[in-house]
Amino acid sequence: MNKSASLSFTKPLDVRFSEVDAMQIVWHGSYALYFEDAREAFGAHYGLSYHTIADAGYYAPLVDLEFHYRRPIVYGDRPLITITYVPTEAAKLIFDYVITDETDGEVIATGRSVQVFLDSNRNLMWTAPEFYEKWKAATLVQE
Repeated sequence: MNKSASLSFTKPLDVRFSEVDAMQIVWHGSYALYFEDAREAFGAHYGLSYHTIADAGYYAPLVDLEFHYRRPIVYGDRPLITITYVPTEAAKLIFDYVITDETDGEVIATGRSVQVFLDSNRNLMWTAPEFYEKWKAATLVQE
């Protein structure tokens, strides 16, 4: 991977019946879970899982989460979610998301999440933890 390449991962979303309302439309609150599923898949794929963060002695809570809806997901749809890491010098994890329709590629929703690092005493980290800097160097992330 070269330094200009972005780190992205795409996975299918499984829309469960429990996630839809009486109109068979996915409830807006489910999108937060879809974004979480994407972060877990990204972390597993690129070696930045929540276990990796915890094993290094840190937490990474969400401090900002945004969604932009373009059209509903209906029960039976097979959408795809693509998560892209946004490089930053700050002690943060920033991800962009795009949910698309698997059949025609139409954008269904977009979003962004921001996580900060806390140490084991839950103190905010103002500089990026060493393990995170090493991860960025190993994946050739360019800020």
